[in-house]
Amino acid sequence: MAITNAKHTVSEIDGIRCTIIESGISLERAAFLRDLLEFNNMEVKEIEEASETAGVEPKYTVGVTDLTFNPVFAIYERQLRTREGAAVTPGYWKQECNECDPRYWVIRKGARRTIDG
Repeated sequence: MAITNAKHTVSEIDGIRCTIIESGISLERAAFLRDLLEFNNMEVKEIEEASETAGVEPKYTVGVTDLTFNPVFAIYERQLRTREGAAVTPGYWKQECNECDPRYWVIRKGARRTIDG
């Protein structure tokens, strides 16, 4: 589930119903999400997706057992924390930066909007 889509997906992982956080991701991404979510006191489930092609890097699905959890809401409501104690930002979630500006909007100097355009 990308944070650009707030659709809530529920599926079974190892026989337990889970909220799917992301699917079709690399092992490194799965490890990052597992570490982040476990630090935030969530029970994380992970499964390797079956691959029909030999030699292709395996893909993973990561979920949490809390069926009410939605990562989009948790990020923008500042409910998740990093190990340093800072709020998880969209940039941090996407692994674009380690110390991201907590403002997810950009304010540019001199870029004023007027009613006329």
